[in-house]
Amino acid sequence: MWEIVRESIPQLLSAGFKYTIPLAIISFAIGLVLALLSALTRLSQKSGAFLILKAIVRFYVWLFRSTPLLVQLFIVFFGLPYLKIKGILPHGVRMHPFTAGIITFSLNTGAYASETIRASISAVPVGQWEAASAIGMTRLQTIWRVILPQAFRIALPPLSNSFISLVKDTSLAASITIMEMFEVSQQIAAENYQPLLMYSLVAVIYALFTSVLSYLQGWLEHYFNHEVNAKKVNS
Repeated sequence: MWEIVRESIPQLLSAGFKYTIPLAIISFAIGLVLALLSALTRLSQKSGAFLILKAIVRFYVWLFRSTPLLVQLFIVFFGLPYLKIKGILPHGVRMHPFTAGIITFSLNTGAYASETIRASISAVPVGQWEAASAIGMTRLQTIWRVILPQAFRIALPPLSNSFISLVKDTSLAASITIMEMFEVSQQIAAENYQPLLMYSLVAVIYALFTSVLSYLQGWLEHYFNHEVNAKKVNS
C-alpha cells in the first residue's frame, strides 16, 4: 500500500500543478472580470437600449446559477459540436477539453461572483457616492477610486470562498477528459485496483490545497483590515 502511495503522489501533484491549479486560477480571473462587468451593468442607472443589455446579463446570471455545473460542462464540450449552422458552423463548435473547461468554469464563476460584487458595491454607503460627486469626480472615477476599493474589502471573504470551491469543482473536469488530479487518480485506480486508497489520497491532496488557500484568505483579510484600521488612526 505504501509503495502505491509513494508512486502515486508525484503523479497526482503533477496533475494538480499542471491542470487543477491553472484551471482554477485562469477561470477565476476571467470569471472576476465577467462578474465585475455584470455587476456594474446591473447597477447602472442608464435606460433605453442599455436595458436590453441589463436583461441579457440578468438572464446569463440566472441561467448559470440555475443549472448544475456538470451539465454546463457537458453542454459546452459534448453538446456544442452538434450546433451546426450551414455556412457558418458546418462542423459545430469543437474545442480542446481544457478550453471547454476554462469557458465553463469562467462563466459559472462569473455568474455567482457577480452577485457577490453587486451586493458588496450596494453595501458601500450612499454618502461615498455623494461625497465623490461633490468634489467633481465622474461616475467612472468614483467607482474606480472610491467604491471598488471599499467593495473589494467587503467581497474578499465570499470571493475567497468561491475560489476555494472552484478548486474543488475542477474535479468535475475529469468528466470531459481533462487530466487533472481526480482523472489521474481514476486512471491509477484502474491499474492497481485500489479505488478507496486512490480516492482517499486525492481527497487528502485537495484538502491540503484548500487548507493553504484558507490560510491565505485569512492572511489577506487580516492585512486589509489592518490597512483600513491604520488609515482610520492616521486620519
